[in-house]
This record gives sequence, structure tokens and C-alpha cells, in this order.
Amino acid sequence: MAGGAAVSANPLQLDLRSHLKCLSICFIATIATFQYGLDYALIGGFLSMPGFLQVYGYHAPNSPTKYNIDPTVQQLISSLMVIGTFFSSLAVGPFSQRFGRRVGLWCAALINFIATGIMIGTTSVGLLYFSRFLLAGIAVGWFLTFSQVYVHEVAPAHLRGIAFAVYQTQLSVGSIVGAAVDYGTHTMPSRRAYQIPLAVMFVAPLIQSICLIFIPETPRWLMVQKREEEAEASLRRLRNKNIAESEFQAEFAEIRDGTRKQMEGSKAVFMDIWRGTNRRRTILAIAVICFHAGTGSSWVVYYTTYYLEKAKVPDPFAYSILTTCCGIIGVLFSFFYVRKIDRRDIMMYGMGACALFQLMPAIAWTVAPNSQQASNAVVASVALFKFAYTTMGPYAWLIGGEYPNNQQRGYVFGIASALNFLFTWLGTFTAPFFINPAALNWNAQYGYIWFVSNTIMVVFTFFLLPETRDRTLEEIHEMFEARLPARKFKGYKCVGVEQMAANARGEKGELDVETEEIEHVEKKV
Repeated sequence: MAGGAAVSANPLQLDLRSHLKCLSICFIATIATFQYGLDYALIGGFLSMPGFLQVYGYHAPNSPTKYNIDPTVQQLISSLMVIGTFFSSLAVGPFSQRFGRRVGLWCAALINFIATGIMIGTTSVGLLYFSRFLLAGIAVGWFLTFSQVYVHEVAPAHLRGIAFAVYQTQLSVGSIVGAAVDYGTHTMPSRRAYQIPLAVMFVAPLIQSICLIFIPETPRWLMVQKREEEAEASLRRLRNKNIAESEFQAEFAEIRDGTRKQMEGSKAVFMDIWRGTNRRRTILAIAVICFHAGTGSSWVVYYTTYYLEKAKVPDPFAYSILTTCCGIIGVLFSFFYVRKIDRRDIMMYGMGACALFQLMPAIAWTVAPNSQQASNAVVASVALFKFAYTTMGPYAWLIGGEYPNNQQRGYVFGIASALNFLFTWLGTFTAPFFINPAALNWNAQYGYIWFVSNTIMVVFTFFLLPETRDRTLEEIHEMFEARLPARKFKGYKCVGVEQMAANARGEKGELDVETEEIEHVEKKV
């Protein structure tokens, strides 16, 4: 619960004002995560647009003015991008190890421009598949992973939660913009109905690409590259000028000495992340990041408009915007508690709520299928699910990036993201089989599956997930190296990391005092 704060060795002032510069830089690094929410909302809306269906769909039976789309085409359009993100995320480790985090974001922007241009210009379903899979998938996957790894490595320990709330806010705003633009163009009878929304996908990456010129590479990546002077200069650019020099030197010493220790006898290679204490960290990181797919968010978010339409909800595009707004309200709400409530509690309560809001529409549709009452339950549950999901969603990414050490973070986070995208693809690909009238026609009863999934994740969190709130990345490394059980992370005092900071300030830490006492006793003897 909220309780007392962790016994943190964070040497910085634990306020917000002293770190506004770094939070602004984190905002820049996460701008293009807007694309992920935008893409989900736009493409989900396209599947109900006459202008889009005229090109990629077919006339509905006995109705020359209405269109439908083949379930296979629907599946591929929705899920091929996710498969692209799977392969791109696997490449994050080796790419970031060599080129860094900023270059990854620039490459993602370039690929995004190419992919968007293809989607706007083509009428070939083959080229549409190509752009969704190879280009849009790589771009979105790299936007998400590189921006999050960047934030993990630059944000002060006590504000990483706030920085990730900013990340989720940008993603949620992207969803609202996508739904709103779709709503404004969905009645257009021509290709402009979807071309105009696609053009919006140029905006955020262009803004971010320009802003990236003015922000530094992460000091932890530079330390891994053994570029210590550049790492110190980078940290100075990230911190406000009014931070005391003793605090700065203490933090830099933690990063420098902590990274050196993490690199002893270790390599940033695929096999090394499965050895020794790293294996536990890798498995936990993968598990918690894959919680996203396990909530069932993929089918709720991606198929919102289609889902509402098949539930006979009037004006599904307008209701889609309404439910998306509930998502941004959820993440804005999380700003108020993320610094006060433990990570584990956020995850358990959030997934418990997701389980409930998957169960509610399933029961309603079972009791009164195709009724107005069931449709009302669908609308309410989708809105409440999005609220609950965004109150915990960003913090799954946060926790998953805190567990790996500085040298292996790119590899572990990339693999975990890839598997999450793979499971997300599985959700988007199989959803039409369950909800489409031409297939199983379960509609909202599909929620039964996700209720069970969320319940399993709540139990996993309660027994196995360590608590990391307000801990520096170096402290987290020390606790994993000490092989602490999950329940003992919160109250543990990291003496080794404290000693690094104390040495930098010229103070005597606990280890120095103990050493002096031992020497004094030996001299007496």
C-alpha cells in the first residue's frame, strides 16, 4: 500500500521543481509514442469507413450501398503492424548497444515517413500489408521501446513514475486525436476519408526529430560505452543548474561505479541475460511487460468502433471518442497517486479492475444478447476498461525497464516488448474469429477469456513481483544481486550504493565506519 516510502539511496532532492528540465526532456523523448495510440484509433476506425471499404472491402449482400470487409483482410490490416513491432523490438538490443537511444528514435521517424507515404498513395492491398508489417510496425515498435529506455535511464528515481505517466498521456492523446479525426472524415465517400487521417501521422515524428537535436544521449548508455566524460556532461545537461554539486557528484558516482560493477564479468549479449541473477530479472521484466497483452487491451482498443457498431450502439464513432477520453482521464488520475502508491498495488488494483470490466459485458451479452441493455453495458464497460487500463498500463512498462541492469536493459526491454507485441498480435488476430458475425459471433462474451487472464496476473503480481518505487536503477541491481525474495525489496537498505554516493561527497558511509572500527580493534589486539 502507500505506507512508508522505500529506504532509497537517491541523493537528489525528492521534489518536482528541481527536475522540471529533465521531465521536459522526457516529454520530448516520448512525443512519438503519440503514434501508437494514433495508429490504433485510426486503423480501427478505417474498418468501418465507407471510403476505406470501397477500396479494400466488398459490397454487403443485398445492399449495393453498404460495404463489409473480409475477416482475413481485417485481421491482417490490424495485426501485421503488431508483427512488425515484434521483429523491430528484437533488434532494439543490438542496435541500441551500438548506436544509442536517440539514433533509434531518428531511424523510427524516417521509417514512419516512408510507411505513411505508401499507405496514403497506394490502393494495393499487398502494398498496404507491406507498409503495415515492415515499415509501420518497425517505426512504432522503435518509437515505443527507444523512448521508454531513454526515460528509464535519465529520469530521477522518484520521478520515473511521473515520466511514464507523461508517456501514457501522449499515447492516450494520440488515441483521442485518431478517433476525432476519423469521426470528422468517416462520412466522406472517397479515399480522402482515410488519407486525411493518415497525413496526421507525419506530425509527431517530425516535431520529435527536430527536438532530439537539443537533448543528450543517456548517461548510463555512455557509461556502458566507457565514455565517462561524455556521461558526466550528459547528466549535467539533464539536471537543473540549481542542483547542489554534492548531489550531482553523488548521483554521478552511483551511475559510474554502479555501471562498472554491473559490467564486471557480464556482457550485453542474448545468452548472458539468462545467466545467474540476470535470469530472474529477465523473466520478471518479460512477464510484467506482457501484462499489457494479458489484460485484453488489444481487442478492446483496436476494435472499439467495430465492437460498438456490432453491438448496435448508435453513432459508434462518437462513442469511440467518448470511451477514448476515459482512457486519458485514467492516466491523468494516475499522476496523483503514482508517487505515493507502491508499484505492486497499482498493478494489482488496475488488473483487478480490468478483469471486472471484461466480465461485465460478457455477462450482459450472455443474459440478454443483442438487446439495448446489453449494448449499454458494452459502452459502459469499454469506457471503464480504458480508464482502468490506463491507470496501470504505463507502470507495467516502467517496472519492466527497471529490473534489467544498465548494460542489458536494451536487450531485455526489447525482447520483452517483442513478446508483448506478439501476444498483442495474437489478441488482434484472433478477435475477429470470436466477435465477427461471420465467425463465432461471441461478441462481448469474448471478455470471459480476458477475465481469467487478468485474474492470473493479479495472483502473479501478489506473490512474485518485487517493489521498486523510488529506487535508483543501481539500488535495484544491488537488491537483485543480493537475491532478495520479492517481499523484502521494499524495506531493504542498499548499503553498497549509499557508499558510492558518500564517497563522492567525501563523507564516511556505513562501510567506512565499520572498516575503521575493525581496524581500531585489530590495533588494540
